[in-house]
Amino acid sequence: MSIPASSNTPVRLALIGAGRWGRNYIRTIAGLPGTALVRLASSNPDSRTIVPPDCTVDSDWRAVVTAPEVEAVIVSTPPASHAEITLAAIAAGKAVLVEKPLTLDVAEAETIARAARDAGVMVWVEHTQLFNPAWMALKAALTSIGPILAVRSEAGNHGPYRKGGVPMLWDWGSHDVAQILDLMGRDPDSVSAAWTARGEKEGGDAGDVTLTLRFGSVEARTRLCNTMDKCRRLAVHGERGVLLFDDVAMNKLTRHPPSPGFPWPAGIGEPLAVEPEMPLARAVRLFTQAVRAPASGPSPLDLGLRVVRVLAASG
Repeated sequence: MSIPASSNTPVRLALIGAGRWGRNYIRTIAGLPGTALVRLASSNPDSRTIVPPDCTVDSDWRAVVTAPEVEAVIVSTPPASHAEITLAAIAAGKAVLVEKPLTLDVAEAETIARAARDAGVMVWVEHTQLFNPAWMALKAALTSIGPILAVRSEAGNHGPYRKGGVPMLWDWGSHDVAQILDLMGRDPDSVSAAWTARGEKEGGDAGDVTLTLRFGSVEARTRLCNTMDKCRRLAVHGERGVLLFDDVAMNKLTRHPPSPGFPWPAGIGEPLAVEPEMPLARAVRLFTQAVRAPASGPSPLDLGLRVVRVLAASG
């Protein structure tokens, strides 16, 4: 039985996993008013030193998920464990924010979506870039460039090379595919993948692949690589101009003149205003608001399921 919440009390969160990204969650929750981390599932004894004094740390994630004081669960574990943990949280009646990708398997993702729908439990997938203020500003500026003609994106870094974990395609592709699906508002008519390099590095999956998603006459092409210098950018080409989202640039969103042939925009471009909020902080803030006051609109879980389907179709 859960402890009732009032509008004056913080949203009581449990976090499953205290790895690198889990620690980002811990810091983010600590800086957000109206939220409180009350439970952490971690097998590392040192985790007690990075959570608030009144946060209970338990090595058994099942005990954390079912704890009566917990209102919502954040799942920050390897994707192979997402389905089991998320389904347990749904069964316990807890809202869930699960890291991307939702799963590495279409059937598991569909099972989660069905369970959440049947139980009436809110599940969000944390595709970080969709919560990036620059991305939200880009979508708001779409009308200034006219109908979309093409989308180009590129993302990568030197690593990570995950050993027995997330394939490079799913690690990097989850973000770009989510952005493209969010931008186009529907599933692609076709998906294809062209690999220029594929193998192993430092004991983990490495490669360089270009995905092509076709939406009628609009081609969205994204290059993903974990053996390149850090890069995360996406260009939306329209009839009247180009919007460039570049997450590693000083000006994260710029507008450029039309570019015949759809190359990457040259020059500095016109900087567009972007709010300063960090993407993860916005994700947690909006999620916790929805825990207390569910909002209508497209479901982040539905998008997460669609991303899994596209990546599975990419091979």
